[in-house]
Amino acid sequence: MAAQTLNPSGKIQAVTFDVGGTLIEPWPSVGHLYAEVAARHGRKNFSPEQLNDRFKAAWRNRPGFRHSRNEWNELVTEVFGGPTSPGFFAQLYDRFAEPGAWRVYEDVLPALDLLAASKIRLAIISNWDERLRPLLRKLELERYFEAFSISLEVGSPKPSATIFEHAAKKLSLRPSSILHVGDSPEMDIAGAGAAGFRAVQIRRHGEARPSAIHSLAELAAIIDHSYT
Repeated sequence: MAAQTLNPSGKIQAVTFDVGGTLIEPWPSVGHLYAEVAARHGRKNFSPEQLNDRFKAAWRNRPGFRHSRNEWNELVTEVFGGPTSPGFFAQLYDRFAEPGAWRVYEDVLPALDLLAASKIRLAIISNWDERLRPLLRKLELERYFEAFSISLEVGSPKPSATIFEHAAKKLSLRPSSILHVGDSPEMDIAGAGAAGFRAVQIRRHGEARPSAIHSLAELAAIIDHSYT
């Protein structure tokens, strides 16, 4: 059972969440959204599949990505194989600030409602930029969280311990009493663990792993286990 892998030492008092790939995902995909905006500017020679592949490759080339607007512009330039117009980039940047560009996973709202009803404190720890808070508000998710630790605001992205320590300080809790949930083994699980947090990976798809959960509905059992 996933709860047994956490080696709990005391009650879990708060749960922090990664956002992209944990609470929400681009919809239908990054490539579809890039192709949509490109088509508006007469660039119809890119398929969503091609742009998805190019985005993944460009993303892998940027360890330590700090989510500044300039860095996003550089990434988009690489994806499209050359500079884009200021208007093109601005529309693409703004497109990802719209709620229609994202899908909230089906297990998210039930899990957040249950945790909130159980008086578990909730917070966000995410590598993102200034678009995140307004986006979560539009998706009706912001109200669940009392604290936000966002990489562009903190000045340090995951997996640095700094962004996790920032969240613990805002919650006024010991890191060991906080459970972090995310989809990235490196950014979320290793990063949180190095900061003294407990951590569990969410893997909704792919091969099952004993140390991961496959739905946020499983969080209730992990938290209950920490009370025994």
